[in-house]
Amino acid sequence: MRTDVASPLCAFVVLALGLAVASRAAGDQGGSKESGKVLRHVVLLKFKPEATPEQIKAIETAFAELPKKIDTITAFEWGTDVAPEKRSEGFTHCFLVSFATEAGRDAYLPHAAHQEFVKLLKPQLEKVLVVDYWAK
Repeated sequence: MRTDVASPLCAFVVLALGLAVASRAAGDQGGSKESGKVLRHVVLLKFKPEATPEQIKAIETAFAELPKKIDTITAFEWGTDVAPEKRSEGFTHCFLVSFATEAGRDAYLPHAAHQEFVKLLKPQLEKVLVVDYWAK
């Protein structure tokens, strides 16, 4: 395995798992009480160099508003990269959106509020990485 590829991937996995553990430690299961399962939707953003701090702040705010507009979101958190390894490859923002079911996630993706957010995001976005997983 090439370590130049594996290291950033390992750092991402550690970050995603750390966010999930922190969310559970705070008492936020973010999923269905009946099943105990939680579907995590991890979104990493890398902004264009010309994106201004004001534009990025507007994107942060708009993303954080989605749980108020889309009822299938059971939990939401986000943060910016603070890793000492400096291996984020330009991805500065991580958003963790939780759902109780795949149907909930599937309703979120085409939802009008999400699509409106995507329109705001796209002009400032250089790259996005999305990983969905069932928390264990």
